[in-house]
Amino acid sequence: MAKGIALCVGLNSVDPNHYGGWSGPLNACEADANDMAAIADSQKFQIMKLLTAEATRDRVLAAIGRAAQTLEKGDIFMFSNSSHGGQLPDQNDEEPDGMDETLCLYDGELVDDELYFALSQFAAGVRVLVYSDSCHSGSAVKEALITSNTRTRAVPRLGSETPALVRAMPNEIALRTYQQNRAFYDAILQRAEVRNARENVKASVILISGCQDNQLSSDGTFNGLFTGTLRRVWNGGKFNGDYRDFHASIVELMPPDQTPNYFCVGTPSPEFEAQKPFSVDSAPPSSGKK
Repeated sequence: MAKGIALCVGLNSVDPNHYGGWSGPLNACEADANDMAAIADSQKFQIMKLLTAEATRDRVLAAIGRAAQTLEKGDIFMFSNSSHGGQLPDQNDEEPDGMDETLCLYDGELVDDELYFALSQFAAGVRVLVYSDSCHSGSAVKEALITSNTRTRAVPRLGSETPALVRAMPNEIALRTYQQNRAFYDAILQRAEVRNARENVKASVILISGCQDNQLSSDGTFNGLFTGTLRRVWNGGKFNGDYRDFHASIVELMPPDQTPNYFCVGTPSPEFEAQKPFSVDSAPPSSGKK
């Protein structure tokens, strides 16, 4: 029988001691983690949850590492993250925009290359499902870079006068954090074992993100916009399509300035993509659509 492990991370703030005095307050990231954990629990995953001050770099990476050591071919690992997204200068000359994307964990940023390195520890045949509700979360390959200062503050949602709080570290905070912790981040960014880590992923990974790399993910009162829409489409488990259907159904309900991305990393697995979302077993859905 297949085994499922879910790690659900949500940060409503970060440690200002690391982020240059910035605490990065958000409303609904912990709620996102709780709700994603509830979905995973309903599908018989073993749950690990890290909220705000618990969601340190060491704890998140250690939790992923324990799952990688535990799971075998046919098992599934789900990682959901709701937080600010950030950027650091690329040290490996692999990013078209010269920036590495990051997740803002409580005591420091987790670089996209580090996440791929952590995922590369999973055995071939393990299914990995990643949901990322943060800004710049589309993929590890950046096609464009937002340069407008609007990405650093609440901005009006298209067609609305109501500001939407976005999950993006402000430019000046990103610069200050890097400058104050440059030796720490440069050591990570220059590690040989994390360079091109994406190419070393053996597991089959599906990532569904809250937005494209050049877009912003909105926070909310009860959930982030992406997570809240995901919950609406999931509909308590009544959704009955596959992963691509799930992504398409979410996109249909999202505004044009926030378009969730879907991409695969590691060993291609059409069988995995054909399953009903959050399935621990390996059976495809009984019927094709929601």
